[in-house]
Amino acid sequence: MKAFLILEDGTVFTGTHIGAPGEIISEIVFNTSMTGYLEVLTDPSYAGQAVCMTYPLIGNYGICLEDMESERAWPDGLIVRELSRMASNFRKDITIQEFLEQHDIPGIAGIDTRALTKILREKGTMNGMITTDVNYDLTSILPKLKAYTTGKVVEKVTCSQKYKIDSKTGSAEKKVALLDFGAKRNIALSLAEKGCDVTVYPAFTRAEEILSDKPDGIMLSNGPGDPKECTFIIEEIKKLYDSDTAIFAICLGHQLMALAMGADTFKMKYGHRGGNHPVKDLQTGRVYLSSQNHGYVVDTARMDEKTAVPAFVNVNDGTNEGLSYTGKNIFTVQFHPEACPGPRDSGFLFDKFIKMMEVGKNA
Repeated sequence: MKAFLILEDGTVFTGTHIGAPGEIISEIVFNTSMTGYLEVLTDPSYAGQAVCMTYPLIGNYGICLEDMESERAWPDGLIVRELSRMASNFRKDITIQEFLEQHDIPGIAGIDTRALTKILREKGTMNGMITTDVNYDLTSILPKLKAYTTGKVVEKVTCSQKYKIDSKTGSAEKKVALLDFGAKRNIALSLAEKGCDVTVYPAFTRAEEILSDKPDGIMLSNGPGDPKECTFIIEEIKKLYDSDTAIFAICLGHQLMALAMGADTFKMKYGHRGGNHPVKDLQTGRVYLSSQNHGYVVDTARMDEKTAVPAFVNVNDGTNEGLSYTGKNIFTVQFHPEACPGPRDSGFLFDKFIKMMEVGKNA
């Protein structure tokens, strides 16, 4: 079946329909990962967006359900050059077409995804529609595209009640409170594998409840959307900051902590999404390859150095990738150290967090 991708600037791509039936309007973003499409599809940070995969062949190793980063898929749509209808992998459970159908995600294949990516890089991220209506009317569609916003998507992706994940080492050496703003499953698993009992809290849990459980450390997770819309969460993070508990934050959590402490954030032209983004550790000078998924960034020019100093910087464009909070046991990064999908260069940050908790315990 013929399908169309219509961008808010009036550009139209013609391809073939894939996935579930239906028409969607969403924010169109691109991801540069060569593998890991299942982890991308099940990353809650993509809620409210349709993802274009820049690698030309997607689906060739099928879907391995145990690799899912959450219980369901989150993007509104999927855009690919070629979707592999057959899959070759001994771990495969279903094909990607079956997965898209099961999770009600429509998509489009057969378009020039590199041309689409160049448009998004040059003009910036924009909204778009995936439709199979051959009689589409641009004059009525374009105003709808311009009006679309992702909205308060953290409310959509967070867990409904708190739950616990026990340490995988047989002994609980540390208690970690993980605030779920759209947390990928492997974040909690990475902590559990390092001897932590992890209690996961809904995003809108009050600081008093979290602190009353006496965690050794608090983790602020990744998540979707504009951080400035999370006003209630920002106020609660201020209380967590004042508690002197060790805090490690990634992605959206990193942005929310910065906003809580008086910094600013702004929307990037087209964001960072992929498993190949170089970040430089400003203390050691070492460069790490990182997994990233964000469209907003902290404006360090608005951050008082008495509060925090830059810890990591993006080698490609110089944007902030991490902050170290002055006089506090708090460290935050913009990228995903658990790296699903992506390289494992920065996994050591979980060890750093555990050492931060030990310092806090012995203080």
